[in-house]
Amino acid sequence: MTEQWIILGAAMLATGCVAGVMAGLFGIGGGIVIVPVLELALGFVGVDPAIRMHVAVATSLATIIPTSLSSARAHHQRQSVDMAIVKRWAVFVLIGALLGAWIAAQVHSRVLAMVFATLALLIALKMLLLPESRNLTTDVPRNPAVLTIPTLIGCLSSMMGIGGGTFSVMTLTLFNQPIHRAVGTAALLGLVISLPGTIGFILSGWNDVRVPPGSLGYVSLIGFALIAPATILTAPIGARIAHSFSAKKLSMWFGAFLMLAAIRLFYGVLA
Repeated sequence: MTEQWIILGAAMLATGCVAGVMAGLFGIGGGIVIVPVLELALGFVGVDPAIRMHVAVATSLATIIPTSLSSARAHHQRQSVDMAIVKRWAVFVLIGALLGAWIAAQVHSRVLAMVFATLALLIALKMLLLPESRNLTTDVPRNPAVLTIPTLIGCLSSMMGIGGGTFSVMTLTLFNQPIHRAVGTAALLGLVISLPGTIGFILSGWNDVRVPPGSLGYVSLIGFALIAPATILTAPIGARIAHSFSAKKLSMWFGAFLMLAAIRLFYGVLA
């Protein structure tokens, strides 16, 4: 049993390193990497299958909090965080995140996976095949109706247990925002999604006796202690890599990342 926990710890450290680089590179919170790996690792050490995904998602959201801060700070130092957009969208992203946490209990996860995979695939094709094509607008629209978009970003991200960077970057690039600025802004918006999501999972799992040792609600403190420092240390590396690429090349890489994520989700739903 001790050997299993050592392997789990090593897997969590490795996961944190990869997630941190991806957070800095693409402005994502790393959840799309952390959740599947943690779910597999928790199964290896015998965590109840009924709550395995709850623990993986909750722990992922918890680690996204410091990851988002670290990634956003690194991008802000390069003037790549649009604070005007963050101030305008933050409240609506938060409302969406709270709404998504409630809806997640009502909608089957397969439906959520199909929605995300379809959207990710369409945007990936756009970024890979038409990286310099005309976008939807010349700038981020300011009319009130557009505020449904950050609400939807927060809602979908919270439902899926991710930091929202994937949706935010896709949306901001369609609004003609430079890819580097979109990535940096998305990193900070991830904090607005992950914080209420984490609190919700702590409260909902508070009295669940099936959680693994060292947990706060559904959040594994062991996982958080191992993954969070790794993501904080490696997120600036991803940010440096991002700024070494041209905008076109970074768009292509992000498109490839979305394509792989979509294929993985489709496979999980249809297999």
